[in-house]
Parts: sequence; C-alpha cells; structure tokens
Amino acid sequence: MPSISPAILVTGGTGYIGSHACVELLAAGYAIHVLDNLCNSRRSVQGRIERIAGKAITLHEGDIRDRAFLKDLFAVRRFDAVVHFAGLKAVGESVEKPELYFDNNVRGSGMLLAAMQEAGVRRMVFSSSATVYGETNTPPFTEDAATGPVNPYGQNKLAVEQMLADHARRHEDWRVALLRYFNPVGAHESGLIGEDPNGIPNNLMPYVSLVAAGRLKELSVFGNDFETADGTGVRDYVHVADLAAGHVAALNALDRLPPVRIFNLGTGRGYSVLDVVKEFERASGRAVPYRIAPRRPGDVAVSYADAARAARELDWRAGRGLATMCRDAWRWQQWRAAQPAEL
Repeated sequence: MPSISPAILVTGGTGYIGSHACVELLAAGYAIHVLDNLCNSRRSVQGRIERIAGKAITLHEGDIRDRAFLKDLFAVRRFDAVVHFAGLKAVGESVEKPELYFDNNVRGSGMLLAAMQEAGVRRMVFSSSATVYGETNTPPFTEDAATGPVNPYGQNKLAVEQMLADHARRHEDWRVALLRYFNPVGAHESGLIGEDPNGIPNNLMPYVSLVAAGRLKELSVFGNDFETADGTGVRDYVHVADLAAGHVAALNALDRLPPVRIFNLGTGRGYSVLDVVKEFERASGRAVPYRIAPRRPGDVAVSYADAARAARELDWRAGRGLATMCRDAWRWQQWRAAQPAEL
C-alpha cells in the first residue's frame, strides 16, 4: 500500500518565506495545509506554489487568534507538525502599533500553541529573527549571543521563543526548533513567487527592485559613516530558497534534536548596502539612484551570522550568493510588474 505523506500545517504559508517553504516541503514529500488570514498576502499564491511544485496544497483561510477556528481545524485533520510563520513583520509598523503586533504575534502564537497541545501535535518549527539579538554583540553572532531586541517586532519574536521553550521544557514529548533568520532576500528562480509587500517596502532589496524598475525615484541609504569598507551598514543577506530549505532540514531533524534548539540561518558573511545596490544594477541592467540619509536610531554597523550549528546539526548551508539573490529578485519583480494589480 502507498505510504501516507506526513501532514504539515504551515501558518502564514502564502507569505514571502512561507510560500517558499511550502515549495521545499512539497518537494521533500510532505502534504501541506496552509493556514493564512491573507492580511499581507494573496490567495493567488496558492496556485503559483502548486504550479512550481506540481502538487496541490490545501488552503484554510482563518486566523491563529480564532480559538474556535483552530479547534475545528485540528479536529478535522491530524497534523504531524506545524511550521509557524504567521505574524506581522514590519519593524517600523511595530513601533507605531505595538499593541496590534503583540496581539497578532504573541497572543496568536499562544492560541496556536494551546490548540496544538489540545490536539496532541507536539512538533513545531518557528520562524524567528536575528532581531532578538542585542546591540552590544560582536559579529558573527552565535546562538548563545545575548538577546536584547530594541523594537516591538524583535521583542515579539523573543517572547514567542520563550513561550515555546518554556512549554517544551514542561512537556517532555515536545520538540521545537527556533530558526533565527538574518536578512531574507531574493525569490524563487521561476519568478512566480517573491516578496510582495503592501505599500512602500520596508526592506532593502524589494525597495531597490522598485527603484530599478522606475516605480520609486531613489533609495535612501541610511548612513555612510559606519566603520565598514564603504561606510554603509553591512548585513547577512540569505536567499529565501536557502532559508526555506533550512525549515525542511530542521523539520527532518526534530526527533533527534534536544527538546528546544535554536539555529541561526544566514550565510556567515556580510554585504554592505552599496554592495547590494551595485550587484542589483548588474543583475537588472538598470541604474539604482540613491541618496545618503541620516542614520536610523538603533542601526548597527555590521551584523552577520555564525551558522556553524545549522551546518553541523542540520547539514544545512546557504549556497546562493549575492548575484543569485539579485538576479532572482529582479526576475520576480519583472513577472510581478506584468501582472494585474489585484493578482
């Protein structure tokens, strides 16, 4: 008889990173159910995931803060694990609307955790962030570096990490992997899925993409007087497809890991803002005008990962370089610009 594919619930699975993770999980043989309220994504992403993977997924439109919805969802299908992406993610917006971010990201995660506990689902991979690290750390950051997030978004991520860790330590049958991303960029090589923010992007590469496409006038480079090679901030940019593969690696490894394990997902090297601008100009064949603006409060000069633990324990490494990140982001930008606005 044919074996039954393990069923994975992917919260936020039509979002930027979640959609790429669905592609990788399908390729690894998992059956995928997506839970998403579509507040920052589009229903059409489901079809594009299926087109890339050549396999179907099941989309459940709902909210992780809806207790009755979660109860019904877990009653209908037995899930082997949850990969949890659902959450608001704009740092600036989190400063303006901290109560909304706490309600959605922390309270929502607590309700998901309670529903899992009640349904007997004991395995989770959580989408966390390097924003949990403090400003006083010296790169490369290891998983043991001091935490001290400086904005509500990072504080939310750390609060959920602590909630999950506390729960797993109280219940010996739980296994949780906490994945701290550095700077996800790029898009699927097909050009069919990528970062599609509402309004003006907050992150560097989608902003650069829109400047290259002529949809925004210029890029603001916040500070050119950092102690770096060209004076601009240096960050660890990691291709979203590599990041997605890290979730599959963590999920596959859960049963042989300690009850709670933290992993950095990054390349282990940094690129400056101007490195990204110049590489994107090469990838697109377009100029990316920019101006120097004052530093933003809290910005550090250099941030990049020590990803040795993920290499050692998950056999995961980021394989795509900056040229591929920019090329794939530009391919996605071109495809997206050719589609109806409502897609």
